[in-house]
Amino acid sequence: MMAYLNLLFISLLAAGPIRNNSEKHIFSQFPKDVKISMYTLDLTKKNKTSIQNEVKQVFYRDKLYYWTISQNDTTIAYAFIDNVKGKSMPITFMVILDKNGSIINTSIIKYREAYGGEVSSERWLAQFVNRNNNSSYKVGKNIDGITGATISVNSLSKGIQKIVLLFSHIKDDLK
Repeated sequence: MMAYLNLLFISLLAAGPIRNNSEKHIFSQFPKDVKISMYTLDLTKKNKTSIQNEVKQVFYRDKLYYWTISQNDTTIAYAFIDNVKGKSMPITFMVILDKNGSIINTSIIKYREAYGGEVSSERWLAQFVNRNNNSSYKVGKNIDGITGATISVNSLSKGIQKIVLLFSHIKDDLK
């Protein structure tokens, strides 16, 4: 079942609504004259293990998709898309980081669960803006919980933290 979901995600992202929605979201966050380029990032075992141990959540796949966002031929930001487990289905989310690794924006690209969709609200997602790899992502302390969305809140908070930590390890190797 997991292999099927991975294959489905790859095919949807490559030419489908996930990629289209992701790119629309990126363009909505920046001036009209930005350019984006999409890449695939293979996660190394060392990075995966280190980050998974720190966050206490595994990466959904061994690859991530990311975009460089540039203006006047200068990279100004990066956008990463990933999945976390919801109660029964994956939640596809995006984190946009500035060149220093601070969060510019987070969004839910595809929410597939029957409950807990409140994590898609701009108000809830706004609490991640300006966080970085030195920030706390502890639900109930630094991150607001949502009644009825406990699994989604915890999964997404850890997933966002994973992306921020990963960026701090790989930023010098990105295109």
